[in-house]
Amino acid sequence: MAAELISNENAPVAGEATAPSGGKRRFLWMRNTKALTGLGILAFFVVIAVIGPWIAPYDPDERSSDLLKPPSWEHWMGTTHLGQDVMSQVILGTRSVLLIAFVAGFLATFVGIVVGITAGYVGGFGDEGLSALSNVFLVIPQLPLIIIIAGMLPSAGGLTVAVVIAITGWAWGARVLRAQTLSLRKRDFVEAARANGEKTWRLILAEILPNLTAMIAAGFVGTVSFAVLSQITLSFIGITPTDTWNWGTVLYWAQAQLALQRGAWWWYMFPGLCIALVGISLTLINFGIDEFVNPRLRSTGLNARLLRRRGIRPRIGFTPVVHEAKEDRA
Repeated sequence: MAAELISNENAPVAGEATAPSGGKRRFLWMRNTKALTGLGILAFFVVIAVIGPWIAPYDPDERSSDLLKPPSWEHWMGTTHLGQDVMSQVILGTRSVLLIAFVAGFLATFVGIVVGITAGYVGGFGDEGLSALSNVFLVIPQLPLIIIIAGMLPSAGGLTVAVVIAITGWAWGARVLRAQTLSLRKRDFVEAARANGEKTWRLILAEILPNLTAMIAAGFVGTVSFAVLSQITLSFIGITPTDTWNWGTVLYWAQAQLALQRGAWWWYMFPGLCIALVGISLTLINFGIDEFVNPRLRSTGLNARLLRRRGIRPRIGFTPVVHEAKEDRA
């Protein structure tokens, strides 16, 4: 049995392919449990962000006589020191968090695509100048720069925060795309298209950009995750206006009113749990993208699923080898 498993270790699984394309690639993507789990969690928060104003049980600013009450049937996530409903604040704050994160992710990804692909394809002085610009933004500490820029603005609203995060978060993606474009621009299919007289914009959009789709998607997910943490950090330390509800604002007021010392664990636990779930969902989606585009990771995942279907637990680490003792010669 062990010999059979070793000999068939790299064999394709029935109904699946080791180098899928087209519909088979989409089929494997749909069977990627990491990506599906991450997309499911993220989709849940997106739905909450869309319908939040209609399902919030109370006005998040409404005060009541239920001061610092733990979770109950009336207030599922408890109340604040002013009797405000924590669940309503968390639900309405979801929209602000996701909206700013996705806007920042789109802007940073767009700038990274333009700078990275242009630098990698053009070469020469243009490549050196854009690479130097990327290196400058890479060595600058991002979070302190975001805090300084946001603090200098008179009113750092949601769109302003998204733009600031995008300005400071595009450099890493641009460097990765530049390196991959340098590798792709000399490939045979690009040279063949260039020999046929294709224009530069056509070569970039039709030949190079489609081969960078997975890398762009992974960079976008990473930027969104960075934007979520950056926005919540700015709100938590009071840089952005505290009258606009998001998860960082809820944590800001919990910290300012000494919720931890007063035993109001629900005040910081529920927004913290939401932050953790969004971070986990984005991480799982990123892992799924890596497994989808990396043949080695994809084959490893397929072999692991094959072993589990056969009732065999995959072994991790080194496999011990037992040598039989030889008989002593007379």
